[in-house]
Amino acid sequence: MKITRISVFQKNLPLKEPYWLSGGRLRFDVLDATFVKLETDAGITGWGEGTPWGHTYVPAHGPGIRAGIETMASAILGQDPRCHEAVERSMDLCLPGHLYAKAPVDLACWDIAGQSSGLSIASMLGATDEDGTWIASSVSSGAPDYMVGIIERYRALGYKIHSVKVGGDVERDIERIRYIEAARLDDEHILYDVNRAWTRREAALVMNAVSDLGITVEQPGETLDDIAAIRKLTTTPISVDETLVTLQDAMRIVTDGIGEVFGVKLNRVGGLTKARRMRDLGLANGIQMYVMATGGSVLADTEAAHFAQSLPPEFRLGTWSCQEMLTIDIAPGQGARNLGGKLFASRTPGHGVVPDEDVLGSPVAVYDA
Repeated sequence: MKITRISVFQKNLPLKEPYWLSGGRLRFDVLDATFVKLETDAGITGWGEGTPWGHTYVPAHGPGIRAGIETMASAILGQDPRCHEAVERSMDLCLPGHLYAKAPVDLACWDIAGQSSGLSIASMLGATDEDGTWIASSVSSGAPDYMVGIIERYRALGYKIHSVKVGGDVERDIERIRYIEAARLDDEHILYDVNRAWTRREAALVMNAVSDLGITVEQPGETLDDIAAIRKLTTTPISVDETLVTLQDAMRIVTDGIGEVFGVKLNRVGGLTKARRMRDLGLANGIQMYVMATGGSVLADTEAAHFAQSLPPEFRLGTWSCQEMLTIDIAPGQGARNLGGKLFASRTPGHGVVPDEDVLGSPVAVYDA
């Protein structure tokens, strides 16, 4: 089987309301999504998506994905999409780095491999559990009562996990965390996500001031060096997110003991092929994980649901459903949807999502073998 055509689609995905993170210093209103369609000489077609959370969050942006695919197209065409590692090596040799540009191609290859074998991606990744993965809400920064109001809206949808955005002001963050913890229900879990907004001093002050609450804080510093320094100053558990990009990052987190949780964003790390190695390293070292897309449609959420399902339940802390924040649905009735606060990986071969091309519009680029 060979890849014979690559079609690239661009679609703006507006958010239902403005979204603030990193202490309110970053605002997002619309996501620039790229959808990749791989066609083969066997008549099997696979789809992938790459949707960065804007261009100010991490080093990734929509036009970069499309430029990367243009650069890599000649190396992708003619490859057997069932051979994930071979496609991965070809892309890495053709374009070092730029993992976010490779993720949609990787997902489309897994989709084709699943359809060819009659297995879902979750099954190919070794999943046996079908209990689903709890969805973590994404709570924008604001006044404490405003943030609790968002949590209450997600509770009505069945959510029990909440990713609450903090950062930017020490006293205000201490107030926010204590206020939100006081409103937390007994069966809820809250992750306080700083998105790199604290300095080392600010992180130590806030985390030590709320250490009695038993919370977990995500990405309290800008770099892994910052997190390593913060780790020495506090006992509050740390989830590493934005600076978990490569397998080498994961190895440092484990060997240096600077984090207890991996935040695996599939688009950021380059897709399922690379994420699988991080998963295995984390499981071998007792690391729990959140699995999410960086943003995007039901297709991106479904990829995360398949990967999360391959984790043992005690290591699977949650995923995300960005689709519920969007005004557009690119594949109505398909893929992983919120069922009682959980996402379930489909048993359909591949990932089980075929975007509506009438919604996507005409491709912005087509590459043929």
